[in-house]
Amino acid sequence: PAISMRLWSEERKAGTLELLLTLPVPLGIAVFAKFLAAWTFAALALAGTFPMWLTVNYLGNPDNTVIMVSYFGSLLMAGGFLAIGSCISALTKNQVIAFVISFVICLGFNLSGFPIVIDLFSGWAPQAIVEVISSFSFLTHFNSILRGVIDLRDIVYFVTLIAFWLYGNVLAIELTKGT
Repeated sequence: PAISMRLWSEERKAGTLELLLTLPVPLGIAVFAKFLAAWTFAALALAGTFPMWLTVNYLGNPDNTVIMVSYFGSLLMAGGFLAIGSCISALTKNQVIAFVISFVICLGFNLSGFPIVIDLFSGWAPQAIVEVISSFSFLTHFNSILRGVIDLRDIVYFVTLIAFWLYGNVLAIELTKGT
């Protein structure tokens, strides 16, 4: 959320959104380009942890496949967080509000798989609803990746989540063009 909080809110606040929207670039491409720029920044920040991987390899004998897959999973999860933050940023002029709302939504996606949340819903909701709430958890999909298992369902989950929120980002800009 901190990376994405000013992607669109600052454009709207500074009045440069109108200029951006008049350029001969489709809105979907502009949304994807801003998202890709933020995702590249997150990837570079993640790449900054590479020396730790080298140190761990020097000091011991880790499973490098699990580490590489975990980096891939971290990048996918960062993409999910960025897509949510970008969409929320498109709804407001204030980047702090965009950060707080994005943080709360991302926290909700993380906590939805925790036992305390599942127990809260299992007391009154049907089991199917509890399973749906649990399936929205980032950590549920990320934990299998952390074990070194690349499951197609987890990749589809993150790609679908990113696509959904980026589409929501396009809709948010379309709906708030005049404001």
